[in-house]
Amino acid sequence: MPFDLRSPVTEGELARLDGRPEVIQFSSALTEADYVLLGEWFADQPAKTLRAYGSYDGTITDLDFLRYFPSVRSFQADALYHSLANIDGLSYLPEDVRFIGLGQTKKKLSLAPLARFRTLRGIYLEGQSKDLEVISDLRELRSVTLRSITLPDLSLLAPLPNLRALDLKLGGTKNLGLLPDLRALDYLELWMVKGLSDLSPIAQMPRLEYLFLQGLRRVETLPVMTELANLRRLWLETMNGLTDLARIREAPRLRQLAVVDMSHLQPEAFVPLAGHPTLESVRFGLGSKRKNDAVERLIGLPREGDWRKPLAD
Repeated sequence: MPFDLRSPVTEGELARLDGRPEVIQFSSALTEADYVLLGEWFADQPAKTLRAYGSYDGTITDLDFLRYFPSVRSFQADALYHSLANIDGLSYLPEDVRFIGLGQTKKKLSLAPLARFRTLRGIYLEGQSKDLEVISDLRELRSVTLRSITLPDLSLLAPLPNLRALDLKLGGTKNLGLLPDLRALDYLELWMVKGLSDLSPIAQMPRLEYLFLQGLRRVETLPVMTELANLRRLWLETMNGLTDLARIREAPRLRQLAVVDMSHLQPEAFVPLAGHPTLESVRFGLGSKRKNDAVERLIGLPREGDWRKPLAD
């Protein structure tokens, strides 16, 4: 769990946070003395994330407080829709910062300040599309999350040779044709992407290990899975246009499957999955105990599985 700080910040309070938690956050601007003290503490906490959020009192209007945090390697500013007016303060972060997250703001802010972070590994952007092309030059990116951002296609991401995880949430990116060009990608999440109907490019992603699909109302057909040789985990949630699960049978190394909040399905939809040679667990929710019990009898596999643990080869 994140830990919320409020002024006044004390040394004793910070001492109790050593080793936990992972995110230290504040929702109102702190005093200069608090920033100095917190910045010194962060110097010995390289794995911690600093987060500014909320600003319900309107006191967080810029990121200039980052001048007190020259050692922070992971930073997030979100839920600042009404108050955050510029992000120029990112210039105070070290060039070797590893993660930056920026939430939606009332005024679109230029992402040009991101250009200096050539070794950035992860980025989260919500609603920030001005100068978004800067991402193409951040060649060390491993993880990209774009929320409420529409792209005409995925050409923006094609120059990223190390990209391993891509999350597209909301927005209206309907053309996934360049997905196979993201050759290092092993995690793909598509969540409530408006207007998306065609998942066929996923069939050409042999390195993909984890596919997460949720709330894609227009999707009626899963991609062909015969060539998804590394797919181990498949999560389907609220996919109300999907009625045929037969293609899941084609996934040659699938080990964990979730079919959640899919009350429109009948137990018979799971018949093709019975006896899948590599499947180890199936998590499902079809809206009634009767249907769930029928699927459990049909599949004969544990209904739960630890989705947090890496799967051993």
